[in-house]
Amino acid sequence: MSLVYNDSEFRLDWAGCKNPALWCFIVISNPLAVFFVLAAVVYVSLRLEGRFKVFRSLGAALVGILFAMVLSNLGVIPDGSPTYDFLVGPGVSAGVALILLSVDVRSIRQAGPKMLLAFGVGALGTATGSIIFALLLAPILGPETWKLSGQFTGTYTGGGLNFAALGQALGTSSDLFTAAVAADVIVTAIWMIACLSVPVLLGRGTGSSRQEETKYDSPADSKPLTLERSLYDSGRPVPISHVAALVAITVGALLCANQLASIFPFFPKILWLTTVVLIVAQVPAVKRLTGSAMLGNYLLLLFLASNGATSVIANIIRIGPAVFYYAAGTVAMHGIVIFGLGRLLRIDLATLAVASQANVGGPASAMAMASARGYADRILPGVAVGLSGYAIGNYLGLAVAQLVKGLLSG
Repeated sequence: MSLVYNDSEFRLDWAGCKNPALWCFIVISNPLAVFFVLAAVVYVSLRLEGRFKVFRSLGAALVGILFAMVLSNLGVIPDGSPTYDFLVGPGVSAGVALILLSVDVRSIRQAGPKMLLAFGVGALGTATGSIIFALLLAPILGPETWKLSGQFTGTYTGGGLNFAALGQALGTSSDLFTAAVAADVIVTAIWMIACLSVPVLLGRGTGSSRQEETKYDSPADSKPLTLERSLYDSGRPVPISHVAALVAITVGALLCANQLASIFPFFPKILWLTTVVLIVAQVPAVKRLTGSAMLGNYLLLLFLASNGATSVIANIIRIGPAVFYYAAGTVAMHGIVIFGLGRLLRIDLATLAVASQANVGGPASAMAMASARGYADRILPGVAVGLSGYAIGNYLGLAVAQLVKGLLSG
């Protein structure tokens, strides 16, 4: 059974309804309908976070990821959609720009050195895991195992940009490349859930606590408008002129970053975007604009929900368990090293969690992690080390690939 209105625009299909007595689900495939579902998921997550202690401890970001993951695995929404492509591309870039407009550059001095150390420890864990699981799974994965070792090392050192670059450099076959991409998407989303859960499971790390500092019910609240609070509450009315200015600045920054990246392709676009926005953010008139962090945080919550929606368990079976085990094992070893060795080095959990996301997901994921947990002073350092991951991930990936190739051939 299907309900179709102007087929190219809207479609609702009944899935699994061969027997009307069976439980049936409405499959939503239209991009606008998918966006509506994600927006509803974010809204419900925020409401639950504000009303119930258990959801407050989990955080709206984690709740949203889990809800979207459930809907996707049940088949209510697809695991692939132009909506997700938009949120992973321009959507998250706009969110990054809007939040950076509210970031105090001086915050990098508070967590910078520790964040850099944590990031280095995470990269070490990634390389170790990639080598170990390459040797363990080589009999199953075949002769291109060493290529995967380089790709997984690169992508879990600085994000997905390195994965594509290393796959092209190493000449990974298309079938294996596609399978590894699917495994990477699933594992990256699962690891975001794990990092968001760490402060709950192991105790909150030092840094700002959004739940304690950003819950304000009265507009007359006299507490200062910190970045933690501004992620969820502008603190004062947001005039339409401010919204118009923020949209113009954000779109202009995206356009400028795209142009600079095309002229100077050796620098990643996110680096240009960060640079442009931070320069603009120092203008006094821009500093007086309200609502940028709140709007940016909302886009990041949508981005995280879309990550959950792309994590379909059935895809693990389709791509082959061995490739998934490789990706999962590499990230698991990364986690053991960064949180184990990191705690021995007396690095707080907040910094470790954000640095881990900078390793595994890149700067955007690091910012999303810091924003979701209210670690305002970790936002800019997280972005900074995430950008450094773009610089060193490819080198480390190529080095590991050659090492594994030598070990397997020997």
